[in-house]
Amino acid sequence: MTSPTLESFTAQSLDEGFDEIIVREWTADLKLDTHTHPFDVSAYVARGEYWLTLGEEVKHLQAGDFFRLARDVPHAELYGSEGATVWVARAN
Repeated sequence: MTSPTLESFTAQSLDEGFDEIIVREWTADLKLDTHTHPFDVSAYVARGEYWLTLGEEVKHLQAGDFFRLARDVPHAELYGSEGATVWVARAN
């Protein structure tokens, strides 16, 4: 599978009903304690890596990975030593 462009990620996300696309640049070694979002998320890790904790499960996400997260799901985030760039589609 080839890596998407931001333009193709945006087009596909809008086609799937997401209504907001943002590019998040996360700093190295940033830790976000458990929190929730009032929107559904579809995301693509464009650069770097991070660990997404959902309850007892920890997902190691690296450049090239896609993931989805439903609204109001408690989760924590830990970004790697080089930070990360994540393309995020939100369904508000």
